[in-house]
Amino acid sequence: MLAYLGALVRLSFQAAGYAFVAPFRGRPLRLDRAFAQAMEVGVRALPVLSLITFFIGLILAMQGAYELRKFGAIHFVADAVAISMTRELGPLITAIVVIGRSGSAFAAELGTMKVNEEIDALETMAISPVQFLVTPKFLAMILMLPCLTIWANFMGVLGGSLFGVWKADFAWVGYMHATLDALFLRDIVTGLIKSVMFGITITAVGCSEGLATGTGAESVGKSTTSAVVVSIFLVVIVDLVFTTIFFFVGG
Repeated sequence: MLAYLGALVRLSFQAAGYAFVAPFRGRPLRLDRAFAQAMEVGVRALPVLSLITFFIGLILAMQGAYELRKFGAIHFVADAVAISMTRELGPLITAIVVIGRSGSAFAAELGTMKVNEEIDALETMAISPVQFLVTPKFLAMILMLPCLTIWANFMGVLGGSLFGVWKADFAWVGYMHATLDALFLRDIVTGLIKSVMFGITITAVGCSEGLATGTGAESVGKSTTSAVVVSIFLVVIVDLVFTTIFFFVGG
């Protein structure tokens, strides 16, 4: 386990070096490829992410109102949805959706290239597979995951407002004002920091599993499955670590 985590950290540092240090040493970035990856990771994930987070916000509002109504505090439903989405569920749900769409795709793409010996061909031409294949994915992920998280937070709040207007006697504008009053900058920033770390984790696991693929088509399927399972597990662990840090720092 420690060796595996060490390999992920090393791959992440290599990609970060090629992304942020190498351009100043005359090794340009593949911005066109990074842009294409950003479109795939971010823009094309918007429909499914919007639908899921909208319903998550609606569910949170209904479940919160069920308990808050017992104390005559149903007007706090906007606060509960806003804080839950921005601090925790927005980044986490976004990461899980991206794992299913992009983390698995990273593993499948690199795994297929490994089986077809395209990775070996790059190394033969003195081209680093990390720079050529991993770095554009790394850049796209750390850029787009915070953007997707912001959108997920908005859609979750929008879903909660549907219940607030329908059953909690809010006007839509009043619900949004209550949401803004409940949030502090720290709530949003902690979620965005988590999303960046989730993006690094997803990229590292997906690419590492793809590059470690064995021979045969069956190995590609195993690498893809492993990338999804390990990514979800590590994202939850990273979430726990950073939530603990923010809890004690905030306290």
